[in-house]
Amino acid sequence: MRISSIQILILATLLGAMSSCLQSKKKGDVLVKAAKGDRYYGGVFKYNETEYYRSLYPLNITEVVGHRISTQIYEGLVKFNQSDLSIQPALASNWVIQDNATRFTFTIRPNVYFHDDPCFPGGKGRLMNIKDIEFCLKNLCTYDANNQGYWSVQGLIVGSENFYNTTKWNYLESQLAGASDSNKIKIQRDIEEVKTKNKGIKTTELTGLVILNDSTLEIRLESPFAGFLNRLALPFASIFPPEAFLKYGTKMRDHAVGTGPFYVKTIEQDISVILRKHEKYWGRDSFGNTLPYLSGVKISFIAEEKTELIEFNAGNLDLKYRIPLEMIDEVMTKNESLKPAYSKFQLQRENEMSIQYYGFLHTGKIFNNIHLRRAFNYAIDRQKLCDFTLKGQGVPADDGIVPKGFAKMNYAAIKGYTFDPALAKEHLTKAGYPNGKGLPQITLQINSGGGRNEALAEAIQKMLEENLNIDLNITQLVWAQHTENLETSKSDFYRLGWVADYPDPENFLNLIHSMHIPKNANDKAYINSFRYRNPAYDALYDEAKKTIDEDERYALYTKMSQIIVDDAVVMPIYCPKIYRLLSPHIRNLPLNAMEYRNLEAVWKVN
Repeated sequence: MRISSIQILILATLLGAMSSCLQSKKKGDVLVKAAKGDRYYGGVFKYNETEYYRSLYPLNITEVVGHRISTQIYEGLVKFNQSDLSIQPALASNWVIQDNATRFTFTIRPNVYFHDDPCFPGGKGRLMNIKDIEFCLKNLCTYDANNQGYWSVQGLIVGSENFYNTTKWNYLESQLAGASDSNKIKIQRDIEEVKTKNKGIKTTELTGLVILNDSTLEIRLESPFAGFLNRLALPFASIFPPEAFLKYGTKMRDHAVGTGPFYVKTIEQDISVILRKHEKYWGRDSFGNTLPYLSGVKISFIAEEKTELIEFNAGNLDLKYRIPLEMIDEVMTKNESLKPAYSKFQLQRENEMSIQYYGFLHTGKIFNNIHLRRAFNYAIDRQKLCDFTLKGQGVPADDGIVPKGFAKMNYAAIKGYTFDPALAKEHLTKAGYPNGKGLPQITLQINSGGGRNEALAEAIQKMLEENLNIDLNITQLVWAQHTENLETSKSDFYRLGWVADYPDPENFLNLIHSMHIPKNANDKAYINSFRYRNPAYDALYDEAKKTIDEDERYALYTKMSQIIVDDAVVMPIYCPKIYRLLSPHIRNLPLNAMEYRNLEAVWKVN
């Protein structure tokens, strides 16, 4: 039988349509197209946070919600591997470490584009260049009220202290003209202080940053620091265009422009953040597919964990981080497998590299008393809190601020806190408050956390009442106000936690160093909000930071942890266990101990 040319055209069209069907799948109202290696393009990844983010400006990101969002938008020279948390290339394609970890030479990746944004001519994102990296790293070393990340390079990069002091000096001079007479005296005093630090000399160059050519940047350190690449993987070292900084200024809190796999499409305050695929993203997978696979990401902000789980179960979310305490028995069996109603989901488990604790204000009128701090630490039963209040979703933290799980950390050598009501009462008496008599009213300040923070606070409130005869008041604030209060010393006793920024105990021990305490008591303390000072501790930390030998460094970490326990710097409570549920449609989102999320290589299937 002969086939006419028209029939051939029709047949070719049908075969093309069939081929297209074989190469694509329909997912909701989004066409998910097949890529090489049995991966698929398209779909929106949806997850929820129980707290609204504080800021998306890289130098002002100090909490996990902003961190998780910004990781999708921004990149630095290096980043973490989502599977094992090792350092891998990002905007630097490779690097060489020389001179006993004091000289790091980076080769900058070509063909990296910034997101399209009105800060650029015509709104089109331009190619990133080595000067953008220099600008951002200098910005990291510049004095500014919104720069909360300077600590990550403070005293590390050659000339960073002089550069920072010069920018502070310039800022203070700019404030003199409009200041009142009383403020002028204070400003002038501060100017004299930074002048003394800089020996009366201003500098305009950050000498530790050296551009060798258009694609090679060298960073020189004052002394060896084996963990420097970890610091460069933090949000603080993210690269953004100077045009965005000049156009938006402090509005970069909500107006983020980076080079990452996704860009910000819309932000609806307290409701959602919508990210869309960066079509010019440089990333490729091992099959040569362009990244990201996803068309976008949607982050919602539902405060209640129970409601969040209902939304997840209904298919409106692709991830549920943590199972609500009151619903654990509904979701999981005693041997930690999913019950039939939830068996379609993927269950991921990991001991989180984080610690939850209550902080004491050491410069306040209540907890400047070491015996009172020790009394509180001995009065709580951490094992009971983990078993019953947290229903197994945590392990007791009783030996400082470094969470369990670091293989080289000698936890057994640290004499930590046991539950000992008699010893707690003894210390309460030594503090001057026998059986709680004469103790001022104490308020524990917490932030909302989907019900978990409240349940824990109420259990601890009861333990302190039973074991120390202390009537503890609890107040709950939204995250922004909560952090504002503790950073400005307006709270004596508060709930806080720290999730590892990078996999090294130094990241936790850094919180206690006095370099993070501002000279002016009225200024904010972003990290050491306890305002704890101990020269012996600082000396050990400084020595450990310069120690390349890992065994020697961990021995110093152990000594530092013992000081934290002995001085009762904080009240460590528990180290969380992660129980994470994933939609059955999600692929390639491995769980790690930092709950670090990079969605560039995640894809969805039917």
